[in-house]
Amino acid sequence: MNIFDTYKSVVDAILASMAIAGELPPGMDLNRVKVEPPKDISHGDLSTNAAMVLSKAAGKNPRELGESIAEKLRTADGVREVTLAGPGFINFRLTAEAWQKVAHAILKQGTAFGDSQMGKGEKVNVEYVSVNPTGPMHAGHMRGAVIGDVLANLLQKAGYDVTREYYFNDAGTQVDVLARTAYLRYREAMGENIGEIPEGLYPGEYMKAVGEAMAKRDGDKWMNRPEQDWLAPMRAFAVARMIETIKADLALIGIRHDVFTNEREIVENGTLDKVFTALKDMDLIYQGTLPPPKGKEMEDWEPAELTLFRSSKFGDSSDRPLKKRDGTWAYIMPDIAYHYDKMQRGFMTMINVLGKDHGNYLDKMKPAIAALSDGRGSITVQFCGMVKLFKNGEPVKLSKRAGNIITLREIVEEVGPGVVRFYMMTRTPDTEMDFDFAKVVEQSKDNPVFYVQYAHARCHSVLRNAREMFGTADIDLDSVDLSLLSGADELELIRQLSAWPRQVELAAEAKEAHRITGYLHDVASAFHAFWNKGRDDATLRFLHPDNRELSFARLALVRAVVTVIASGLAVMGVEPLEELHG
Repeated sequence: MNIFDTYKSVVDAILASMAIAGELPPGMDLNRVKVEPPKDISHGDLSTNAAMVLSKAAGKNPRELGESIAEKLRTADGVREVTLAGPGFINFRLTAEAWQKVAHAILKQGTAFGDSQMGKGEKVNVEYVSVNPTGPMHAGHMRGAVIGDVLANLLQKAGYDVTREYYFNDAGTQVDVLARTAYLRYREAMGENIGEIPEGLYPGEYMKAVGEAMAKRDGDKWMNRPEQDWLAPMRAFAVARMIETIKADLALIGIRHDVFTNEREIVENGTLDKVFTALKDMDLIYQGTLPPPKGKEMEDWEPAELTLFRSSKFGDSSDRPLKKRDGTWAYIMPDIAYHYDKMQRGFMTMINVLGKDHGNYLDKMKPAIAALSDGRGSITVQFCGMVKLFKNGEPVKLSKRAGNIITLREIVEEVGPGVVRFYMMTRTPDTEMDFDFAKVVEQSKDNPVFYVQYAHARCHSVLRNAREMFGTADIDLDSVDLSLLSGADELELIRQLSAWPRQVELAAEAKEAHRITGYLHDVASAFHAFWNKGRDDATLRFLHPDNRELSFARLALVRAVVTVIASGLAVMGVEPLEELHG
């Protein structure tokens, strides 16, 4: 049940009846009519802009039209008060019964409360993590990994058909460095003293396992052989081992991808040639020169004829080269081909989660996607800021296991997967983040992870106390009297819970999954406030041994809070805790 959708339907029905009665022109477009919370909640529970957006087409003054709509809204089921504000906004308050129906819907739907059909099953590809397979996951990777996964969860809850994809570069120079490092560790596993790891190779201890596994599989097959013999097999073996390591690291924080795609396959299966031919057939490829880069003094710059894509036809600042001067593919071509491959697989809506160092990536991809999809494809990029690690306020930089990085595994083992996932979503993605090992597990109201989990655990404490007091804490929706939930604090808590379906849709529409943590914090705050009032006012306590009916009505409210927090944490990929231990 989405309370805003419910009363949007009520307002639409009123407008339709007015059209039938000749008070409004027939066939008016009602898509711009909204029912939302008022900007100032003291004005009411809900607000509609109907009079504002329809007045011109209706040929009426907004306040005059607003009064006509308000008069009919006053008689609608569940509405107890309607007022006009400003030039014609219609604010209205709901009856206690209307809010009680929301509580009933939450309990009936369970954690499916908040599910939406907004996405209408549209296929969406969310590509995230996409770390090159040259080592284990580390602190710099975990934020984008969590942001992408939570965004995928959110879109799924909002009714989209989501595919989670991981794309890795196994065709560049980095993987050749990986192969050479693996070969060195292979020689070490075969008994050779390799000394210090040469500069330029990967020094981490994690590469020992790769060398040992290769020695176990192939014995001395590659010893004393030229690089041209062992480079390709060593590269394939090392990449496969690293991908398995990365998958295992991601599983520690509950991340599993549906699809793994690699650059080497895109390059070798001819997709780049297909893209180039497609653009050429559209007359979007030509030979030409580009002006020197703006804002840079390049004394030795000379114009050179290049193979260019007419990307400026699709909003780019200038055309882009698809081949280098020597005729090999330009850096952006594999990425263009990869997104072409996505579209060939049926994904016209694509979301990539990348570090902020990929700042101009969107500018490069949008024109190519627009051209190759005839304007039907779209790409959104979620840029992530850096994560700085601290322990008790002191920077943490070095890892015991990996030499020059703190691995994701080390972080998860110290603070837990739920803490990592929740905390990564407490800031807007593009801002830098400080992650202090001590503060993220601190049991205080200043720690958002603890604050939300504490609300969930407190709810379960009430349920446990109910079992001791009454022998059960089970709620029978058919017999519990929810009309007893009529106090201002009870209704305010339900009002907060009722916003969950709307929060899901707004966050999904904006592709801003971090909004969920803010909403959960608001719910926790409302619950803690109610709990604290019960300390001073016995009438506000959840359980009353001499009043079973009131106790079970409030137990229903507690279960509604548990349900919504659990639903939100499920989107976050965080396990809700029933007890917290210091």
